Amino acid sequence: MLDAAEVPAWLTTHAGAGAAVGVEVLGTWAKGAGDVEAFAIAGEAEDAVAFIRVADLDPAAEEAVGAWLTDPARPKVFHDAKPAIRMCTERGWLPAGIAGDTALSAYLVRPDQRSYDLADLTVRYLRRELLAPESESHGQGTLDFSLGADDLEARTAMSRARAVLDLWKALAEKVEESGGRELMAGVELPLVGVLAQMERVGIAVDTDALEGLESHFATKVAQAQSDAYEAIGHEVNLGSPKQLQVVLFDELSMPKTKKTKTGYTTDADALADLFVKTEHPFLEALLRHRDASRLRVTTEGLIKSVADDGRIHTTYQQTIAATGRLSSTDPNLQNIPIRTDEGRRIRSVFVVGQGFETLMSADYSQIEMRIMAHLSGDAGLIEAYRTGEDLHRFVGSRVFGVEPADVTAAMRSKVKAMSYGLAYGLSAFGLSKQLAIPSAEAKALMDEYFLRFGGVRDYLRQVVDDARAVGYTETMLGRRRYLPDLASDNRQRRDMAERMALNAPIQGSAADIIKVAMLGVDEALTAGGFASRVLLQVHDELVLEIAPGEREKVAELVRERMGGAAELDVPLDVNIGTGDTWQDAEH
Repeated sequence: MLDAAEVPAWLTTHAGAGAAVGVEVLGTWAKGAGDVEAFAIAGEAEDAVAFIRVADLDPAAEEAVGAWLTDPARPKVFHDAKPAIRMCTERGWLPAGIAGDTALSAYLVRPDQRSYDLADLTVRYLRRELLAPESESHGQGTLDFSLGADDLEARTAMSRARAVLDLWKALAEKVEESGGRELMAGVELPLVGVLAQMERVGIAVDTDALEGLESHFATKVAQAQSDAYEAIGHEVNLGSPKQLQVVLFDELSMPKTKKTKTGYTTDADALADLFVKTEHPFLEALLRHRDASRLRVTTEGLIKSVADDGRIHTTYQQTIAATGRLSSTDPNLQNIPIRTDEGRRIRSVFVVGQGFETLMSADYSQIEMRIMAHLSGDAGLIEAYRTGEDLHRFVGSRVFGVEPADVTAAMRSKVKAMSYGLAYGLSAFGLSKQLAIPSAEAKALMDEYFLRFGGVRDYLRQVVDDARAVGYTETMLGRRRYLPDLASDNRQRRDMAERMALNAPIQGSAADIIKVAMLGVDEALTAGGFASRVLLQVHDELVLEIAPGEREKVAELVRERMGGAAELDVPLDVNIGTGDTWQDAEH
């Protein structure tokens, strides 16, 4: 551990410009607030390790730490940098010069891993173990700096800092081999700071409206429960699969659903199918109860997530989805329902914050189908987008052999479901289930589609063949997803891998494009000196908080940066809306 007087010289000697250092940040963090307690730093030389307690710093040492941390010319490597950035920012230090993040490096190398724990990665790639915090003994292969420090916490942190630097070097070659170097440097690493800022800012909430909505859904739950009891003449636990099985299949003698280890399934799809077949009032009430219960749980979670500043601060995760999509947690704002009127009401409680004029929602129109048109090179799809026609009406006219004006709502709905389904490996059987039509009709629909749009058919075949040959798929920006099960002897696993091979390039490219758009929008807002800011990213949508007098210029900026985030053979169409609430801002 360094004394305050030693800190400036140590940082100058071992953490100067040029050579990177591994950094471990210790501190406390709760929703919307936190602070740094200490830094562990490992430099190039094996004995260049230090532990700095922030509380022990004198003004000169604190200034030296701040200067090092915020200097873009002094490279730093973290493992999962975002929490460290958040803690440092709370103290007024905005870290710069972040040269690497070993969690992100490991994610790009093996995107299907469930976790990217530093200790596990150290064993896998460095063939050694970290110093365990619960034990003072040094097992074979662990690091011992022989510093004479009595503080186990300090020695553990320094062990982690050294591992971060060594792991970064070891993973650099792996990232290069996986084609991820440019993706890391140009997208994933710069995005860390943008996400940290979005998390810090959060989004304002009308708590009275939120509590009122929770009460509304609670009433809906109670009413649905009462209606369900009335329909069968007695009470039952509507959340118990076993009790529901008795009611549905024994008492009401309904058609059996799929058999599972615990009986016949009562999942949402099975119950929806049963209701279509029977139209029984118990099932109608049960489905209504499930919907209302889910919405009530969502609102309850949001109420608990409101911080002292009256805003909700979600946490974004970059290393969860193998396709490259961001995940949102605590609370999950990407999971707020939008398919029903009741679900969309939840967005009305997210409001523009004090001192700002409006919220702005900007999203891509049909981005995955546009990517499909680009990747497949299909002349028909490209023509539809370049002429500005309604895609699904255009496709419907080709598939059903009628004029675009004669495409009915039912026809349009069928081709829309099929067009999106193809990008996810939807089979004729799956399409028949989704549209509630016979399998033969679904197959004929798909055959006609492929006859008219041969480029899509050829692309879908080729992407699976290519993935089987090389073992992975790639997005437009080179993000790989490895699919070893394409060679599996197990047909079920092989079929699943083929569906992933179809989906990953399209969904992954969409995820890459929205990330590039976020970086571009944030960069332009900063460069232009705007007070407006990005608050949320939800799949293909960005939500911004607009400062007074900036609406038109920010809208122009957002449209330009989002529309120019990728070069496609078809235009990237961006929809923009504004309003006092998130729901009002939708378009």
